[in-house]
Amino acid sequence: MIERLYRHRFEIFLVIQLGILFGSLLVPPNFYEFTLLPLLYLSSILAGILLISKNKWVTWFFVLLFMISAFVFGSSMINRQESQTDVLLRLMVFFVFHIVVTWNIIKQVWQAKYVNKNVILGLMSGYISLGFLAFFLFMGIELTHPGAFKGILLDTEDMVRFSEAILYYSYITLLTVGYGEIVPAIPIAQKAAILVGLMGQFYLVIVTAVVVEKYISHSRDQK
Repeated sequence: MIERLYRHRFEIFLVIQLGILFGSLLVPPNFYEFTLLPLLYLSSILAGILLISKNKWVTWFFVLLFMISAFVFGSSMINRQESQTDVLLRLMVFFVFHIVVTWNIIKQVWQAKYVNKNVILGLMSGYISLGFLAFFLFMGIELTHPGAFKGILLDTEDMVRFSEAILYYSYITLLTVGYGEIVPAIPIAQKAAILVGLMGQFYLVIVTAVVVEKYISHSRDQK
C-alpha cells in the first residue's frame, strides 16, 4: 500500500498544494479558513512524510512535526482564534517542513535517470514549495517586525486577507513579476525578497534546465 502510494507521491503532494492555493475559490471563505485549510496543511505533512519515507530518521522527525501541527491546528479549530505564539509556532513548523520537503523533491527530481510524468509533476511541486517557503518566511518577518511590508493590499485588520496578500506577494516575488502593490519596507524584508527572487531564478535556470536536458537526451536515445 505504502509502496503504491509512494509511486504517486508527487501527484498527491501537488494536488494538496493546489488545494491550499486555490481552495478558497471553490468553497465558502469561513469553511475554507477554519476547516478545509487546516486539514489541507495537515494532509501536506502526511504527503511530505510519504515523500521522504525512504529516509527513516527524517520520517520520524516529520511524524513528530505532524503531531505538533495537529495539536496547534486542533486547538485553533475548536477555539476559532489563535494567539501570536500559536501563529509563530505554526509558521516555524511549516517553514522547517517545506525546507526539508523542497530539498527532497529537488534531490529526487535531480537524481531521476529518466524524465517521465512523475518527474515533471515533481518539478512543478518543487517550484510551488518554494513559494510556500517564501510565504512562511515573509509572514514570520512581518509578525516579528510589524510593518516590515507595506502596500495597499496590507491595509486591513482581517488576518485572513492579510495572509492571503502575503501569499500573493510571495509568489509574485518568486516569479519576479513585481506589480508594486506590496513592497518590503525594512532591510531584513528587502533581503528576504532578494533571496526569494534568486531562489526562483536558480530553480528555473538550473533544476528545470537539468530536467529538460535529461528529457532531450532520453528522447534522442529512444530514436
